Amino acid sequence: MKHLPTIAGVLLGAVFLMASLTVLLGFVPDEMPKMSEAAEHFMTAVGPTGFMTFVKVCELVGAVLVMIPKTRGAGLLILGPILVNIVAYHLLVAGDGIAHPMVLAPCALAVYLVLVDARAFGRLIWRRPER
Repeated sequence: MKHLPTIAGVLLGAVFLMASLTVLLGFVPDEMPKMSEAAEHFMTAVGPTGFMTFVKVCELVGAVLVMIPKTRGAGLLILGPILVNIVAYHLLVAGDGIAHPMVLAPCALAVYLVLVDARAFGRLIWRRPER
C-alpha cells in the first residue's frame, strides 16, 4: 500500500512521457485519423502555431517530475491543466466523450495522487489566517 502512490506516479508519468516523446521526436504519422469537422478545424488552427510543441514540452517536464516522488506535486501542477484541456477537447471539440481509457486512466491516476497528497495541495488553496 505504501508503494501505490509511487506506482501511480510512474504510470501517469509514463503515459505523458510516451505522448510527448512521440510528437517531439516526430513519430506521429503524416496521415491523421478520421476526425470530426470541429476537431479538424481545431488541429488546423493549433498545429502550425507551435502551441502543441509547447504543450508537449510541458507534458515531458511534468511527466519526469511526477515520476520522482519528491517532485510529484510540481509535476501534478504542470499536468493538471493539460488534463483539464484533454477532457475539454474530448467533450467539446471531438465530441467523443471521456469514456476512452486513455482519457480516464490519466485523470484517475492524477486524482488519486492529488488525494494522496491532499494536505500539501490543500495548503495551496486554503491558507490559515495569520494571528
